[in-house]
Amino acid sequence: MAEVKRKKGETFDALYRRFQKRVKSSGKVLQAKKVRFWKKDEKLTKRRAGALRREALKVKFEYELKTGKVKPEMLTNKSKRR
Repeated sequence: MAEVKRKKGETFDALYRRFQKRVKSSGKVLQAKKVRFWKKDEKLTKRRAGALRREALKVKFEYELKTGKVKPEMLTNKSKRR
């Protein structure tokens, strides 16, 4: 934790500015952001399964588009597709 003591006659704004500078130089903010947004890596098999599932959905959608089950105007407006 960054600690800053108030100097005699120092304004609150100056104290706050010094505190911000000390916190920024300590690297604690960057460390906190790294921890906050860290995402655990998925297993390789899970990633591959997801890729295969997306590929199968794509093939199915293209087939339905060719056969006429899905209309081409559904492609332009995403809200109508759902």
